[in-house]
Amino acid sequence: MRIPKKVKVGRTNYLIHKVTKMDKVGAMGEIDYDTKEITIASRSSRKPHRKFSKKEISDTFWHEITHAILKDMNSKLHTNESFVTTFANRLTTVISTAKF
Repeated sequence: MRIPKKVKVGRTNYLIHKVTKMDKVGAMGEIDYDTKEITIASRSSRKPHRKFSKKEISDTFWHEITHAILKDMNSKLHTNESFVTTFANRLTTVISTAKF
């Protein structure tokens, strides 16, 4: 999956930044609601030689988008990492297995 440069969630436009690795150790991505930016890493900050797979990067993108959608819906679930991760994993599978 190609990661877009920007997306619109509700009325909010988010810029997407692809970086080599995150500043926060262990993070693969993050969303900043104030600056309206989503950042996605391509390598592990714990093991810089390890590149994330296309599936991991796609899943991270959909994880951050799930946060954005839930925040737009004023749902308290936007802060629930367990819910967001589980939902995003299922969303990634649906999107990646869709047949047209």
